Amino acid sequence: MIYSYFLDTPPYGVGLLEIPGMPSDDATSHASTRPPDPAHAAAHAKTAAGVIRRLKSIEGHIRGVQKMVQADAYCIDILKQIKAVKQALERVGAITLETHLQTCVTKGLRSDDVLERERVIGEIVDVFNATGKL
Repeated sequence: MIYSYFLDTPPYGVGLLEIPGMPSDDATSHASTRPPDPAHAAAHAKTAAGVIRRLKSIEGHIRGVQKMVQADAYCIDILKQIKAVKQALERVGAITLETHLQTCVTKGLRSDDVLERERVIGEIVDVFNATGKL
């Protein structure tokens, strides 16, 4: 199941919310009978470090927006900061998708297992259908 942290209910950022339309864990499992691929794992680790840095930055940005709201800052200034946070999250999503396409999807499409190839294609179609992006 694909989840998103929800930030509007205390304690902030500790809850998970299912994103409607996204495939469940069962449909997107990385389980495989093949041995782990070190290059695949290395690509994920390299990307993860950058994504974690970006997410920590976004987390700080959100705390700043929260302080702006508490301080009764000008609404337009708050909206501009919210837009910046959304754009930063979109970039994290794009990086994650790019890594997924270059690693997991590529591996799945090269698989000798027809069901694995179909699963990977279905997973990508589901993601694009859920986000409405082509």
